[in-house]
Amino acid sequence: MIRFRLLIAALLLGLSPLASATTIEMDVNGLVCGFCAQGIEKTFRALPATEGVYVSLEHRLVAVKLKDGSDIDDVTLRKALTDAGYTLVAIHRTQHSLDEIRQRVKADD
Repeated sequence: MIRFRLLIAALLLGLSPLASATTIEMDVNGLVCGFCAQGIEKTFRALPATEGVYVSLEHRLVAVKLKDGSDIDDVTLRKALTDAGYTLVAIHRTQHSLDEIRQRVKADD
């Protein structure tokens, strides 16, 4: 009940749980080679809200670290990937750093 009240209070104050996301993790189909990873990194690094990019071919994962106070909307993410020939499966906004994501991926290997 307390969580529910806190969530309602946050929404009434205009605070969104997504507003605090620092990283966008995307599940992407079609990643097959290092050239794919380089192309995706270049595409996302060109966006003004991007601080860093991590691509895992084995886990079909693209993670984008956002600059403080910045965001990239889902439409832009989907367009960037589909224009490059990939299929965006899911988008997750998280608080995980790129280093944490790298460690998680290594642990899964």
